[in-house]
Amino acid sequence: MGKTVQEMNIGDTASFTKSVTDYDVYSMAGITGDFNPAHINTLYAVETPFKERIAHGVLSVSLISGVLGTQLPGPGVIFIGQVCDFKRPVYVGDTITATVEVVRKDEARNRVWLRTYCTNQRGELVMDGEAEMRPPRKING
Repeated sequence: MGKTVQEMNIGDTASFTKSVTDYDVYSMAGITGDFNPAHINTLYAVETPFKERIAHGVLSVSLISGVLGTQLPGPGVIFIGQVCDFKRPVYVGDTITATVEVVRKDEARNRVWLRTYCTNQRGELVMDGEAEMRPPRKING
């Protein structure tokens, strides 16, 4: 099981780094049904302000979800909500680091709030937000 609210401390962090591939972008389009040509059509994308294809914003959010579900708080966590602000585009070939940091907790309600953010290989913030989670409770055995 993941960490309980009592086992987490303000300032605890966890992260995951991944390079975004064509496969990731096409897979996300297939999974979500979001076939926006800004994501999948190079000829279209070069005419946009981004000048090349960009990854779905939800791809960055999914990297955050992976950190929350596997590391901090970890297995057994229940996702209550998340807000996010997309700061910069993510391009195919970018290396994204998704990071979560405990910023607040309420032991009585078994809730924890984490800053959630992603940076690219240049250290630029591409997504910023906060998630509210219900950490697992240890079962006395």
